[in-house]
Amino acid sequence: MANVNDIAAWRERIFASLLSVALVVGTLSTIAIIPLLAIQGMWSVAVADVAALGWIFVIWRLKGLSYDARVLHFLAVVYMLAVALMLTVGAASLSYLLGPPLIAAILLSRRTALLALGLGAATLVAAGAAGHITLHVPGWEHDPLKAALVAAVNYSTIGTMLVLTCSTLLKGLSLSLGELELTAAAVARLNDLVLIARAADAQQAPQPITFANDAFLQRTGYTRAEIVGHSLHVLQGPETDPMVLKRLFDALIAGRPCKDELICYTRAGATFWAELEVMPFSRAGERASHWVVVGRDITERRMAADAIHRLAFYDVLTGLPNRRLLVDRLGAMVERARAGDGLGAVLYLDLDNFKDINDARGHAVGDALLGHAAARLGQAVRAGDTVARIGGDEFVVLVEGLGPDPEAAARTAMEVAGQVRNALAAPLDLDGQPYRIASSIGVALAQRTGAGAPDLLREADTAMYRAKAGGRNGVVLFESAMLAEAQHKLTLERDLAQALHNGELAMHLQLQVDHGGKPAGAELLMRWRRADGSMVRPDQFIPAAESSGIIVPLGNWVLRQACAFWLALDRAGHPMPLSINVSPLQFRQPDFVEQVRTILRETGAPPQQLIFEVTEGLLIEDIGQTIARMHELTALGIRFSVDDFGTGYSNLAYLRKMPLYELKIDRSFMHDTPHDAGGTAIVQSILSMAGHLGLRVVAEGIESEAQAGYLRQHGGAHMQGFLYHRPMPLEQLIGWLGSAARRDEACVAG
Repeated sequence: MANVNDIAAWRERIFASLLSVALVVGTLSTIAIIPLLAIQGMWSVAVADVAALGWIFVIWRLKGLSYDARVLHFLAVVYMLAVALMLTVGAASLSYLLGPPLIAAILLSRRTALLALGLGAATLVAAGAAGHITLHVPGWEHDPLKAALVAAVNYSTIGTMLVLTCSTLLKGLSLSLGELELTAAAVARLNDLVLIARAADAQQAPQPITFANDAFLQRTGYTRAEIVGHSLHVLQGPETDPMVLKRLFDALIAGRPCKDELICYTRAGATFWAELEVMPFSRAGERASHWVVVGRDITERRMAADAIHRLAFYDVLTGLPNRRLLVDRLGAMVERARAGDGLGAVLYLDLDNFKDINDARGHAVGDALLGHAAARLGQAVRAGDTVARIGGDEFVVLVEGLGPDPEAAARTAMEVAGQVRNALAAPLDLDGQPYRIASSIGVALAQRTGAGAPDLLREADTAMYRAKAGGRNGVVLFESAMLAEAQHKLTLERDLAQALHNGELAMHLQLQVDHGGKPAGAELLMRWRRADGSMVRPDQFIPAAESSGIIVPLGNWVLRQACAFWLALDRAGHPMPLSINVSPLQFRQPDFVEQVRTILRETGAPPQQLIFEVTEGLLIEDIGQTIARMHELTALGIRFSVDDFGTGYSNLAYLRKMPLYELKIDRSFMHDTPHDAGGTAIVQSILSMAGHLGLRVVAEGIESEAQAGYLRQHGGAHMQGFLYHRPMPLEQLIGWLGSAARRDEACVAG
């Protein structure tokens, strides 16, 4: 900065240039004038010119001398040359005497200039008074002293004005340059990035940089020599937003300041975010000639903002859009469909049996599987479609641009859903273990006059649950009837939760008899009579209780009812084992065993008189924990029965490991027995298996004497069905048992 703004440096540069010019011009003029001087016999002038050139050459070469000494030597050369020319040529060379004062004013100081001016005036008076030069002043032709004094006064007046003008101008310039130097030094040391560039009329034209401060050089890695004189375009790159550049250039053309954020590039090609304030510089009435650019490195702020944005709108595990961003894009898709810009579709995916993988292999494997599923979804959908993870193992795909025809759009959406399902189902290896990702997919169409974004998502969710109910790993297109069913199910769940508190639920008992028709136990069956007297069938409300989780408190209530019923039967003189159905969801509760223990302790019922009926589905899921829990309950005295045996995954391997008491033959096998060969064979196999394992057998759905007779002839299984007894309330059953006992006594007495 000192080489540019320091007045002393300027003087040195001017003096160096002056010496060079004096040597070149002096040499050329001396060569040209020497022949004329020789003709005129003015050898003294020629000698003076050559001597002056030699002296100047010596000054030019002796750079080791101080600046002031070299300038004073140069002034002496000019002064001596002026005196020599004045004495030989005459008054025509008096202009040379103005050289030393003016040169001193510019190159040294005002004082030196005034001394040189005084020396010149004295020389002029001395030369004129001695008659060495002729000065023509009207009236004083014969008085050379007075003429010389007049010439000296005129010389001094003009010289003083020139000296004062030059020295005052240089002083002001020195002050201005000093302030500029301070300003430049301050700007150079600012933490903000500062650039000044010449403005161009076209955006792509070079816009050369004329100034760059230290902070800019440090941040970008450029040196001042590498950046000054080069175009601002060196700061741009592939990620620089062209729209931001256009806004900046438009502001420059309009002559107004502009502020924006932009990606810039360093010398090494690295990117950083800068907040730029661009101010056009122009003189009054003129177009902007320069840009003044002040920038701040906001990379950390933008990274923090991007991180917050990703946390707000993207799933941390998979990097996919989350529910919040999905809802925004879904709303936009619905609006486009309503505006007639093409239909769209929502694909709602749930990974089948994902919880089993999490439980069996741990959450790390589960997370890895979700990551693979997300990647496969991204590869399976079309460009422009959105894949989002909305929680757990649930994903949503937005399929857009399906055209105006609803039927064609539905077909395309189903095709995409099929591609997604196939992509997910491809073999997968995680840590050496093979996996297969199965998925249930619901599809809902966003039509021109249709549901809003939340409704559309709910419709796709409803269709997905229908796909699960249909056997899983399937694709189902939403239909309006599904929503009605879903709403009915939701209403049923809500009413069921209230029914337990309102006393609308009741337990009935259905007797089980031995091969001789004698009561050998009873099963508790739940009945629901609404406040208006209407009945709700168990096959309707039990699944609703399972899916809503109400089955857990409901199961505890049933166990308490069973304990109370047994005690009541015992008091009436009819003690018998009672069977209750235990839901898999209730059985898997961590505190299930403790709940059973607490209820038995509080009621005082004997656990040996309780039989827990469980489904085969419970027995094959997490078999280790299931067996352990069954043994805990068996230790209390509880006995176990496998309900609907033969309809699930029956095999001897798990039957031998579990503490079972009985098997219940499902009514579907007994329906056509003994007339149907297939059903009869299954029943015979179950009876034989139970005989080998030492298990009691109860056959359900006995409604004919033929069925009962077949069972009596083939193993004597216990029976339960309308042929012997219909479900009834406890009080009615006690009354019936009492009547039956009296009839038996009467028969014996008779």
